[in-house]
Amino acid sequence: MPSVRAPRSLISGLALIALAAFALWAVSDLSQGTMRAMGPAMLPRVVAVAIGVCGLIFVGLGFLQKGEPLPAWELRGPLIVGLGMVVFALTIRSLGFAVAAPLAMLIIGRGTTEAQPRELAIFAAAMTAFCLGLFRYLLDQPIPVLIVPGTDIAF
Repeated sequence: MPSVRAPRSLISGLALIALAAFALWAVSDLSQGTMRAMGPAMLPRVVAVAIGVCGLIFVGLGFLQKGEPLPAWELRGPLIVGLGMVVFALTIRSLGFAVAAPLAMLIIGRGTTEAQPRELAIFAAAMTAFCLGLFRYLLDQPIPVLIVPGTDIAF
């Protein structure tokens, strides 16, 4: 049995393979379609397979190349990212994207000690404007932009 020379690569590869397997399972009941008439599962399947192949490459590199050991696990990042996702899910329909997105980004950005509050605020504002322009106006998705509770104001 070959020994693991790069544990970080091995774990990363296994995580990518698990992600790809989950994505393939999630779209298993959707139609793939054909190249002339793409179905809703074609792009997710192709991306999942590409992610899985990258995972296999990482697993192989974990056995073939010398690499970094696994660092100590910290829970701050994953917990704060999870909290930000929950906040987004709870506020998108009640307050709208213009409030939910920057709020979630500001919370998620605190998952690392390297992010500065001013940088996070600028990033959150820029990404919110970009995403609103793309999804709401260019792609015409039915995303609530701004809802003021207790009033009839809703965009």
